[in-house]
Amino acid sequence: MKLNIIYILCCFLISVSISSCQKFLEIDAPFGEVTEEAMFSNESSANSAVTSLYARLREDVMVAGSFNGMGILMGLYADELDNYSAAGGSLDLFQKHQILISNATVKSIWDNSYQTIYMCNTVLNGLEASTGLSVEKKDQLKGEVLFVRSLVYFYLINLFGEVPYIEITDHEANSKVSKLSIETMYGHILDDLGKAKILLSDKFDAANRTRANVYAVHALMARCYLYLEQWDNALTSSNEVLSKSSLFSLLPLDKVFLRNSQEAILQLKPETEGRSTREADVHVLLSGPPLNFALNKRVETMMEAGDLRSQKWIGVLTKGSDRWLFSNKYKERTWKDVSPEYSTVFRLAELYLIRAEAKAMLNDIDGATDDLNEIRTRAELNPKQNLTKELFLDALVQERRVELLAEHGHRWFDLKRWGKADEVLKLVKPSWKPTNILLPLPEAEILMNPNLLPQNTGYQQ
Repeated sequence: MKLNIIYILCCFLISVSISSCQKFLEIDAPFGEVTEEAMFSNESSANSAVTSLYARLREDVMVAGSFNGMGILMGLYADELDNYSAAGGSLDLFQKHQILISNATVKSIWDNSYQTIYMCNTVLNGLEASTGLSVEKKDQLKGEVLFVRSLVYFYLINLFGEVPYIEITDHEANSKVSKLSIETMYGHILDDLGKAKILLSDKFDAANRTRANVYAVHALMARCYLYLEQWDNALTSSNEVLSKSSLFSLLPLDKVFLRNSQEAILQLKPETEGRSTREADVHVLLSGPPLNFALNKRVETMMEAGDLRSQKWIGVLTKGSDRWLFSNKYKERTWKDVSPEYSTVFRLAELYLIRAEAKAMLNDIDGATDDLNEIRTRAELNPKQNLTKELFLDALVQERRVELLAEHGHRWFDLKRWGKADEVLKLVKPSWKPTNILLPLPEAEILMNPNLLPQNTGYQQ
């Protein structure tokens, strides 16, 4: 977290020199001559600074579709994926829960997250000081940045527990920050989202759904309230999205992850038009045995007979007598003139499941069952009927596990928030320990800043 403004501004600009990255900032002057004032002097450059934050999400942070994202790392950490890469590598260590305080992947998660947060703070400062932007444009961009920062903080606290909340760019002050309680952190997140909700409109960006608007804010708020077990608020926030039938609807399974899908609340576009998503690149198996990971074969046995998701969203690769499963939600691995699929961060099905859980906990079992059956009907499963609260919650666990399979670590975070991680994982993970419920704080961060002590329980510092 010991970063400075010059470094962050340079990070925005040097992306143009990396051949695999899209040019997010179209600024002609050498980066050494670009000032923070110049970056936010006009709509084009300010807009580029904000879209760079979405690029960070796609490539480096939490919802990234590749090996550093929660879908893979926490899919291995839970019971969704099996590692096929080298023993002792990052994927293997996550699957076996053999993570030390010196783990490089954990350090990368922390560093990339706080670098993104620092960039958000830098952009917010620049927008606040800008005299070249309209009030309307400043509000939109500030709302988007607050959303991105909140999303990163949401994942940080659910991975690490108590963490620092940083909203300034003062290097000296940031080097001495202390951790805050999870309750306090959620308070900051929801406060930022409340501000973003006021600043953002209900419009989507042009023909795509690749910029946060007020519905993305409601979706993240609904998830936060769900995790906090604030059922009334989770119900209200999910209703804000689910009530907009003219904008959102559940789609056939093979259309859910297409660009501009009407099920999507927020998507991330590939960095180059025409290329495939990171999810398709790393999940779809073309040859066996897998080089990195595959779906755990228990996935098949957990699914009900006739579940269309088994056919549409789970791929099968065979080689002789060997057989491997993979997530086939994103299918396109070849380059095209136009990218057919976009990485989906929030989608309508999750909101149905959030509202169903909230209704059940508020003892509206019939209403909860109706929402659950929206998901089941699309999968061509018979609707549930006449459920007790206990039976409904069992059915909900199953639906979330199947519907959100291999997406952004949902399975792990569900097991954690429901208090089921120990019960489930000790049966399938020989190295599992109850203290694995949190990742360790990176050793290097604590050595630089002892105010981050104590280390999470179960890890030697």
